[in-house]
Amino acid sequence: MTLPPPDRLAAVAPESDALFVYGTLQFPEVLQALLGRVPSRAPASADGWRAASLAGRVYPGLVPSTLTARGLLLTDLTADEWRRLDDFEDDLYDLRQLPLNDGRHGWTYTWSGPDVLPATWQADEFAALHLTSYAARCARIARHRHPRTPTPR
Repeated sequence: MTLPPPDRLAAVAPESDALFVYGTLQFPEVLQALLGRVPSRAPASADGWRAASLAGRVYPGLVPSTLTARGLLLTDLTADEWRRLDDFEDDLYDLRQLPLNDGRHGWTYTWSGPDVLPATWQADEFAALHLTSYAARCARIARHRHPRTPTPR
């Protein structure tokens, strides 16, 4: 993974802004591995977007579409947690604010890279085939980049 641009979080107010997650960050196991806890979460959706499958990757990318992307809104991230999650996302993702279907707004990572497949990413398939190994990989990354990250239980 390449590191994100250093100013990507400049517009985010960590204590008041929320993060819309639509892929692997919906899973408590992944959040626990990366952050050492599971932040508050609430269902959310955004029209005009879909979580697209990406060639050669087990995680999705959010791309414009005629569909509705469903996910979760993380609402109590600290500034350090925003930095950890931003560090985890590589530079093929852009951080932007989206209007959500219930009137709220959420920051999210949209995909700007290649390899977008026509298929929509399936969370249940990811959970069955990849979640355990992916969460373990996330924990290793977090321990390497942020040595004080609590070990997941």
